[in-house]
Amino acid sequence: MSIPLDLARTLAAVVDEGTLDAAARRLHITPSAVSQRLRALEDQLGRVVLVRSKPVRATEAGDAVVRLARQLALLEHDALTAIGADGGAVASLPLAVNADSLATWFLPPLQRVAERHPVVFDLHRDDQDFTAGLLESGTVMAAVTSRAAPVAGCRVRRLGVLRYEAVAAASFCARWFPQGPDVAALADAPVVDFDRRDDLQTQWLASRGASVAEPPRHRVPASQDFATAVRLGLGWGLLPGFQSADGLADGSLVRLGGDPVDVPLFWQQWNLTSPLLDEVADEVVAEGRRVLAVDGLSRR
Repeated sequence: MSIPLDLARTLAAVVDEGTLDAAARRLHITPSAVSQRLRALEDQLGRVVLVRSKPVRATEAGDAVVRLARQLALLEHDALTAIGADGGAVASLPLAVNADSLATWFLPPLQRVAERHPVVFDLHRDDQDFTAGLLESGTVMAAVTSRAAPVAGCRVRRLGVLRYEAVAAASFCARWFPQGPDVAALADAPVVDFDRRDDLQTQWLASRGASVAEPPRHRVPASQDFATAVRLGLGWGLLPGFQSADGLADGSLVRLGGDPVDVPLFWQQWNLTSPLLDEVADEVVAEGRRVLAVDGLSRR
């Protein structure tokens, strides 16, 4: 059994675009032709590859086909580039990254690669505990993740540690922590969480013996906006040094004490020989190792 490349690419386009109509526009064919290709692929494999929801999503079998399509597209681009026959084609690399890395250190290495190669990056933002799942599904080719064990079919390199400290605006501390952030005060003071999956503040509260259920919680699901909310005094929260250093230096932010929360970060990528993907990896890993903490020791 073989998987026709045109059918695999059609499935990948449908998954990328979310609907058959949008995929048809991208492929310059009719929606009926897209549907026929998907049926042909399912008939050949004897498996359903797509859940026709809104947006559509790949099944487990479909994920494997999408991953194959992306790998072949990347290898084809590398081969054409190597023989000077790419015709100026632009490669597209889907990558997954956590919000705080994206907002602070992740973009400069991508910019350096983009200066040297015709490439665009399709960035998927998710929590570092969940980005590895995007690798497993074939949605992305590489990811910044907290997962040290390699995803099947991937290789892993250590980046460093993203260190978070609990901080609050000086005005917030004067209002909510006049006697310091003791257990009673922490039960009442508003907290800023990134989203409902963000457990950093909960970890810190638990480490102080404070209630994790009582404090009122704001949710601000964007890294820069999260930091702004803390600086404005909406609530206290854990910020990486990139976002708290200036405020701590000028006194507008105050450390709440307690142990910092260290989040180890790793770079995982598909285990295939691609000069372009390897170059992206080298730049990202070098930047991560330059700016992130090492074994809990801050570089700042």
